Amino acid sequence: MAAPRVLVHVCCGPCAAYTIPALREEGFQVTALYFNPNIHPVEEYVRRRDAFLDHAEDLGADKVIVKDADYDPQAWFREITFRETNRCFHCARIRLEKTSFIAKRGQFDHFTTTLLYSKHQKHDEIAALGRDLGPESAAKARFLYRDFREGWQQGIHRSKDLGMYRQDYCGCLYSDLERRKKLLAK
Repeated sequence: MAAPRVLVHVCCGPCAAYTIPALREEGFQVTALYFNPNIHPVEEYVRRRDAFLDHAEDLGADKVIVKDADYDPQAWFREITFRETNRCFHCARIRLEKTSFIAKRGQFDHFTTTLLYSKHQKHDEIAALGRDLGPESAAKARFLYRDFREGWQQGIHRSKDLGMYRQDYCGCLYSDLERRKKLLAK
């Protein structure tokens, strides 16, 4: 019997440093999906993409799908505008909807996201969103919930050992501004 196939939305290499090996250890065949229209500016998007791609094989990804053609920050901003106070939910929704769609079309058994690894994400919202997007029947790709936060330190150590680029903000313009507001106070 073939190993169950899971499509993993990857937000960045450091978050994948624990999640992909953990899924492999469980016996899953892992395909990684890099789709992140939220990352700003484009140089940061490319830096994160390349950092992940440089280490995808080391982490145990069987295949990688990169959706550079769907990198559309303007569409992302249109979705987020006037929803800034709840932007993280909508950002996760955009990325999980795409992941769910690709998983169903690709006849994967499951889909999940590395967003469930970060202690800085709204974990319960992401898990509920994934469950809402996954069908009830086993005939289509179902959402695979895992609390990957248990491997937080392990992922940090692994990404550092690999010399992986480690960013200091979530990726969007809003999180970058929040992170660097102290620079404006000088």
